[in-house]
Order: sequence, then structure tokens, then C-alpha cells
Amino acid sequence: MAAPAQVVGSGALQTCSLDQILEALKLLLSPGGSSSSSLQITKRNVLLATLKSNLCALEDILKDPHWKKLKLLRDEIGNQAEWPQNSVDITWSFTSQTLLLLLCLKETMVRLAADFNPGKPNPRTPEVAPPLSPDTLSISQQKTVQSALQFVVTLGVCPYLMAGVGASLKHRTEFGAVVQDVVSLDATPHATRRLYTSCKVLLDVARHASLGSLIFCRHFGDIAAGLCQLGFCPTKGKPPTPAEEVLTEEERTLARGALRDILDQVYQPLAVRELLILQGGPPQSCTSAKTQLRCQTPAWLRRLCGQLLSERLMRPSGVQAVVRGILEGAGAGAAGGSDAEATAADWKKCDLIAKILASCPQQSLSPEDYYRDICPQILDLFHFQDKLTARQFQRVATTTFITMSREHPQLAANYLLQPLLAPLRRCLNIAEIPESDMVPGTILVTEEELSRCIEDVYKVYVVGNELLTVLVDSLLPVLRMLFALYCFTKHTVSHIRSLCQEILLWILQKLERKIAIASLKGFAGLDKAVPSLHPLCQFRAATQGGIMITIREAISDEDEDEALYQKLSSEQSQVEHLGDLLTHCQECGLAGDFFIFCLKELTHLTVENEVELKPKPLSSKSLLELEHQAHLVEGQERRLLVLQLLAVLCEKMSEQIFTNITQVVDFVAATLQRACASLAHEAESTVESQTLSMSMGLVAVMLGGAVQLKSSDFAVMKQLLPLLEKVSNTYPDPVIQELAVDLRITISTHGAFATQAVSVAAQSTLNKKGPEERMEEKQQASNDTQAPQSRLEQQPSNEKSPQTGLESDVAFIPKGVSEPSTTTNQKSGSITTEQLQEVLLSAYDPQIPTRAAALRTLSRWIEQREAKALERQEKLLKVFLENLEHEDTFVYLSAIQGVALLSDVYPEKILVDLLAQYDSSKGKHTPETRMKVGEVLMRIVRALGDMVCRYRDPLIHTFLRGVRDPDGAHRASSLANLGELCQRLDFLLGPVVHEVTACLIAVAKTDSEVQVRRAAIHVIVLLLRGLSQKATEVLRDVLKDLYHLLKHVVQLEPDDVARLHAQLALEELDEIMRNFLFPQQKLEKKIVVLP
Repeated sequence: MAAPAQVVGSGALQTCSLDQILEALKLLLSPGGSSSSSLQITKRNVLLATLKSNLCALEDILKDPHWKKLKLLRDEIGNQAEWPQNSVDITWSFTSQTLLLLLCLKETMVRLAADFNPGKPNPRTPEVAPPLSPDTLSISQQKTVQSALQFVVTLGVCPYLMAGVGASLKHRTEFGAVVQDVVSLDATPHATRRLYTSCKVLLDVARHASLGSLIFCRHFGDIAAGLCQLGFCPTKGKPPTPAEEVLTEEERTLARGALRDILDQVYQPLAVRELLILQGGPPQSCTSAKTQLRCQTPAWLRRLCGQLLSERLMRPSGVQAVVRGILEGAGAGAAGGSDAEATAADWKKCDLIAKILASCPQQSLSPEDYYRDICPQILDLFHFQDKLTARQFQRVATTTFITMSREHPQLAANYLLQPLLAPLRRCLNIAEIPESDMVPGTILVTEEELSRCIEDVYKVYVVGNELLTVLVDSLLPVLRMLFALYCFTKHTVSHIRSLCQEILLWILQKLERKIAIASLKGFAGLDKAVPSLHPLCQFRAATQGGIMITIREAISDEDEDEALYQKLSSEQSQVEHLGDLLTHCQECGLAGDFFIFCLKELTHLTVENEVELKPKPLSSKSLLELEHQAHLVEGQERRLLVLQLLAVLCEKMSEQIFTNITQVVDFVAATLQRACASLAHEAESTVESQTLSMSMGLVAVMLGGAVQLKSSDFAVMKQLLPLLEKVSNTYPDPVIQELAVDLRITISTHGAFATQAVSVAAQSTLNKKGPEERMEEKQQASNDTQAPQSRLEQQPSNEKSPQTGLESDVAFIPKGVSEPSTTTNQKSGSITTEQLQEVLLSAYDPQIPTRAAALRTLSRWIEQREAKALERQEKLLKVFLENLEHEDTFVYLSAIQGVALLSDVYPEKILVDLLAQYDSSKGKHTPETRMKVGEVLMRIVRALGDMVCRYRDPLIHTFLRGVRDPDGAHRASSLANLGELCQRLDFLLGPVVHEVTACLIAVAKTDSEVQVRRAAIHVIVLLLRGLSQKATEVLRDVLKDLYHLLKHVVQLEPDDVARLHAQLALEELDEIMRNFLFPQQKLEKKIVVLP
């Protein structure tokens, strides 16, 4: 809108003071008092009398020569004004004078700011604040101006708004109701002309920045309502004649332009909020008393506000403005506020905003254009740093993301999901990496990009928790890469590890079971077709605790072995991490289904890989033969991977891995299929026989009443019928054949008929025990004089049958007799010679569980100092040492534990033999056995504690000789034992400290095997860690040499792990020296009690 002319005498403008103008405004706004004490005087009359009195007081004071300059300025501005300033209506006269004074204030402030020359700052006093501009208003002056603006809006704008346009004045405050009655709408000038004048002058005053902020901060909504009415309100009936119309078309056009200008000028959330208020709620009638507070908004105003809101939305950062406008309008405040948490929890409001943002406005050319402009702004809502604001915006963004994906899946996939997952898609093996980015070391995805991507995926998928097809389809291609990232974070300290785990668990539990199993196949490496990380890319730890993706360095011929080792260790760790992930998926049944899949896959691979790989000379092979050979090798690798998966799952999963009857039946079916496949190829083994016996016993337990079966369960179990029939026809053991026939009959009759064999198999499966439990049971039976004779008569029937794999060597325990606790301590002499002899025989049992349990039982007796067992210490030592040769982990670890416990009882006798065996030549004992003896010695050193000093010399001499062994593994083992010994010797290390140090320096600098060098550096770490503050005394002669060695390793050692050990040792040494040089000051007071 055009500003009034400003051709004013320059002298007046230069000499007029801001204080005079503000004093005049204060006088005009001062509350008046009535000289009459009558109670009958009304508020209306008081207001009119006060306005008239203040106008007269202003005119009187302007006649004073001291106020002459202000009067001249006001008169000149008033003469140039194009609007009537006097009226019969006293409210308009008061408003006009206030507007004139505001114009005077604005003109004076503009001239003062133009004439202001602050001068150059003094460099000697840079801390001094710069001088204020002369047009700056103090706080009290701002309050005066705000009061004047409130009067102008209340008397000059609000009374002239139509019903439904803005909030009604009489319903705002009690004073507003009085003003509504005081204003005379019939007096000249016309109400529309008054509204136009007030809005025009206020916008002119608002051109000054400080005055504009005061106007728009509190009165933007009323001014915008007035401009909407002036510029867009339709005329009723026929178009008015020029004599009848109040505003010309040019003035209406100026009002429309002014409205758009101020909407662009103000804080956009404020504009959105005020437009929403102007738009009002849904249409409603004004007839009832309850709806009188808010009459129906005119249709033209609702359409106008909708159009203006759409324009706000389509602007840059329009989404943020709309969200802020709605949330801040709810009382959350500009930066969160006290109600931010309540607003963040208001999902209805988030849904409303999401529907607004997801709906394409009419002003947009097409939904695709709208989504192209809006979606980047929606993604930006996830990335606010302020915590309270971020919570609100992220909830809105998540809800909007889900709503758009539900209503327009294709557009959401193109403009939301693709940018969201772009950092991950960029590094897939199916993606094309530009040649310019193929330089080794190039960062493809920065730490900030990857962290933001993972956080956004977590907010959309896990927090949103909406299973939509478009969301799943977009995430599936990058799922294996997410798993690889999760595996990498398990080896580092990264904040995105938990996010990756939550995302993987969410998608695996939400997917259809077949798709979830297929994804797990890709995680394990069984399905090479699943997209994964590009072979040229690698994850690397970043500086801020995140991860970045870079181009892998080229592998030289010298590093091929190391690269192969890294590849194998990475694959193994991925299987381990997959097992960890599946431990969280047991309740939903996914872990059980994947376990059954692995069993079926193993059976399938067993059938396929029966052909032996017979290598031929390379020259005699044709191309087809080479291809077939490669296929066979790939099949063998796949079989090893499946075996490794099964081993990890068996180790990590609990007994609740199967959650329903269907999974148990599938497990039994897979076991029977593998047994049938082994029989078909005549490859039966003891393990297969035991597994078959166990699975058939499991079926017998279910049919025997351990589980309440329904008709639907029997329908599932019918898939076992053909397999049981095949077992009954082909298995060589007649007992197994008979049991298979009986199980078929029981399943076919839905449990109506069950033979005695099924009951016996179920009972024997439930009552399986190891030798330790059997010994305790027999001991309990011998001590119980009240035991019935029938119990003794049942024992011969439970002897182990040589023809079956079912357990039959356990005594049947009646329901009324409880099993003795395996953890109860027994008194010395409580075992008999017969029991000891039976356990010793079990220690040579071909059954691995039986042998391991026997070794554990012997170890427990040694720990409890059983006299019968300790009397035969040489026999026990022989048993344990012979079982050290066993290849099964469970057996030889039990033997190691037994030897360590025995050495704790008789260290003088046992330790000498162990040291001789450890120090023997390579031909006398296998390297594996020597390593196991080394593990025993390490446990003995730890168990002896401070008593190890007595055996210092034989131990340290043996370990130092072991460092010179030609076998690298033995050298590393000796160094590990040496480290354990040294950190417990304390001051007793002094006589041999030079020999130990010389050995470590020589090995760390000259040994050819990296594992040995790592062990040598690790010995120094253990040494410093064990000695702690005593290191400065014990190692005072060699501390400098050790420091030089560690610096040498850090600077020149090519192995990363060795350098890491050296860095840890330097940190330990640094801490020791700091505490030595700067001991901690203890504030303590000694109190001495005198005698």
C-alpha cells in the first residue's frame, strides 16, 4: 500500500525530539478520571469522556511554544494525509491523532538514523560496546508505543471487521465489548474507509524495522484480517457505482498486494498460525449460545486462507513453517517450551499435520511436482539438534512419512525412500561407482551421512512401526549391507550399533517368514544373489564414533595371505554375530525356523556332495571339468558354512528355541530325512544314529502325554508318516525299526493306540542322566534304608542295550522320589571305590557326553578333596593327560580343568611332570597337546596366586626355553604364560628381569611371525598392568629399554594389533609415571590418642 507523502520541513524534522513525541503519546493514552462521584455513570460514558479529555489536553499542550516543533511536524503530516482526521465519532478522532503521532515518531526515527555517524572504534579499547543508534527506543518507550498500537487496532481496525472475520472484539475482553458499543459505524467517514486508513498507516509505520516488529509481533492477525476484508471481500448484488463505492479497485488491489507483502515479511510460522485462526474451524451455525463465541467464517475467507496457506507451504522451508505454526500455536513455544513434551505426545496433532502435508494442494501442477518439492523438506525435519523441538518434528516427520507411503507409495519411494537410503544404495555391489571415486582411500559415504541415514531409517521403520509394502521393498536390497555394518560395529565402539540391531530385529520379525529366512540366508552368505557391500568398499571407524565407507586399498602379492585371513575371520565373525542376533528372535519363532532350514540344507548338501573330490593334474583337466571342480568346491564351502551355522546356533540358542509343535515336528522331519539320506548312501555314523534316536524319542515324549496335543497337531505330525515308514523298512537296527512302526501307528490313530515301546522310549528320553547324576542317585539309594525293593529290581532292566542309541543305562526314578541336587557338597569319604572305578571307566567311554561328564565328576571330587579320589592321584593325572589328546573341545577342556585342580592340591608332584611335557620336543608330543598343557600351566599360575613365587625358577626357565622353540604357536603360548607369571611375581621378578627384558626385546624386533610379536608386546602390557605403581622399583633398570622398545614398535611395526598392544603399554607406562611424579594429594587428619 502507498505511504502518505513525506514532504516536511527539514528543520522541524531535524530538531524534533523523540521524547516529545512519546510524551505526547503518553498524554493521549493516560487514563482519565471523572469528577462526578455518581455510581450511575457507565463505562461507555467514562471511555468517551476520557478520550475527549485526552484529545483536549493534547491540543492544549501543543499550543505551548516548547511543543511548537512537534505541532508543526504533526500539522504538515496531517495536511498531506488523504484521510479525514475529524469526525463526530470521538473514537475515530482519537484514532486519527494517535496515527498522526505514530507517523511523526516514524519520520523522526528515520531522520535520526540517517544522520547518525558512529565514527571509528578505538582499537585500544575493543571491549567497549559501540554507541547505540539515536532511533533506539528504551523499554519504557516501547511500552508506550505498544499501548498506542493497541488503541489504534482496538479503535481503528477490530470494530470494522465483518462477522466471522477474525475474533470478535466484544468476546476478547471486557474493554473490547465497551469499545464495540462506543464506536459509531454510521458516522463519517465510512467504516470501510476507516479500516483502510488504519491498516494503511500502520503498514507505513511498520516500514521502520523496530516499529514493524512491535506492530507485527502482537497485531499481525488483526491487520491481516483487515487486509483480507479490504482486498478480497466480494461485493453483494450489483457492482456499485463510482459514487456509491467506498474503495476504488486500485485501493483494493493495493490491499491485496500489501497482504502478500506482509505475509512474506513476517516470521512464517506466525503467518501460518494467524491464517489458520482466520480460516477457522469447520462450518457451524451461530444460533446457539455456545457457538456465539465463534461465528461461521465466510466461505470466501476460508478459501482465501486455504490458498494462502498452500502458498506458505510451497515456499522454501514451507514445511517447517507449517509445522512450527501448528505446534507453536498449540502452546509448545518457539523452542520447545514447557508444553513441548505434551505436544510431542499428541499423536492426533501429528496425524493432522501429516494429512495436510500428504495432500497435494490445488495450486500445485501435479502430485509429482508437489512431492518433488516437499519431500526434501520432510527429510530435513529429522535433523533438528534442539532436543525438545527435535522430538516434535521427528514425530511429525515420521507420521508424514508413513502417511505419504500409504497414500502415494510410488511417489514416496521415488522422493522419500530413495534419498533416505541413498548412502547405503551407493555402495552396493549392484551399483556402479564412478571411475573418479575408484581411487583407493576415497570416502564414498562420510560419517555424518551414514549416521544420519541409519538414524533416519530407525525413526521411519522402528519408531513409525508401520509395515507397508513400499517400506519393506525399499529396505530389502540394503538389508545385507545393514547386517555387515552391524557386524563391523560389534568390533568398535559406535553409537549406531544399537540402531542397526533394532532395525534388523524389527524387519526380521515383521517380514513374512519365507522372506525373513531368505534374508538370513543372505546374512550368512548362503545366498550370493542378495545385494551386499561392493567388494571394492570397506567400512572404517571415523573420528566421532561413527562409521564411514571408503574405497579399499589395493592388495599386493605380499598381503594376500593376510587378506585371506581377514576374509575368513570376517566370515566367521559374521556367523557369530548372526547367532547373537537370532538370540533375540526366539520368542517369535524365527530362530527355530532358521535352525530347521539349516538342518534341511545340511541334508540337501549331504546328498549332493557324495561324490569325492579326486584332484587331477591341472593339464589333464578340460574347461568343463574345471568348472565342475569349482562347483564341487563351492558346494563343500557351503556345507562347511552350514555346519558352522548349526554349531553357532546350538551354542547360543537356549532350549526354548522351538516355540510350537510345528517347529518340533519340522525338526524331527529334518532329522529323519538326514538319517534316510545317510542310509541311502550307506554313510551311517554314530552321530547320525544318536540324533535319530533322540528325535524319535522326542516324538515318543510328545505322544506319551508330555504335551497336550490337539487334532491340528496330529495333522502336522502326519508328515512324519512316510519318513517313519522308510526308517522302519531300511534301518538296520530292529529296535529302531519297531519303534518307528509303533510311532506310525500312534500318530495315525491320533494317540488312541500306543505300544509299550513308545512309553519306554519316552520315559528313557525324559530320564537321561550323565555319570555324575547316576553316582549321586546310587549314593542316595544306598543311604535310603526305606527304599522299596521294587526300585532295586528295576535297575537290571535299564542296562544299556548295545543295539540301540536310546539311553538305557539310567535308573528309573519314580514320580515320588526327587533327584538329588548335583551342586550339593558331599562330605569327605562319601564316595566308594566302586563309584570311583565306574567313573574312571566312563572317562574312556566312546560316547563324548559320557566321557566329558565323567571328567567333570572327577574334577568336582578333587575340588571337594574326596579322600578316595586323592588317593589315586597318579591314576587321575594319567586319565586327564590322556584325555588331553582328545579332539573334542568339551572333553579336553574338562581334562584341562581336572589337571589344574589336581595341581592345586599336589603342585610339587604334578607341576614337574607338566613342565617336562610342555618342554618336550615336537616329536614326542603333538603341538596341540603342548598347547593344551600350556593352558593348564596358565590356569595353575592363576590358581597359585602369591604362592607362585615358590615355583618361579622352573616355570620361568621353561617358558624362556619355549620362546626359542621352532614352532611359532608354542612360542606365542610360552610368551602368554610368561606374561601371566611376571605380573604375579612383583618384586621377585628382580633377579631375572634382565633375562626377561632381553628376551622380549629380541622377539618383538626379530621374530618373523606376527602372532609371536603380538604376544611379546602383550607380555609388557601384562607386566606393567600387574606391577602398577611397583613398576618404577621392580623395573627401574630396564624401564628405559622397555620404553624404547614400545616406541620402536609403534613407529615401525607393520602389524596393527601389535601397534595397538604397544600403544596400550605406553598408556599404562604413562599412567604409572604420572602417578609417580604427581602423587595424589590426600587430605587427611591424624588423630592421636594420648595415653
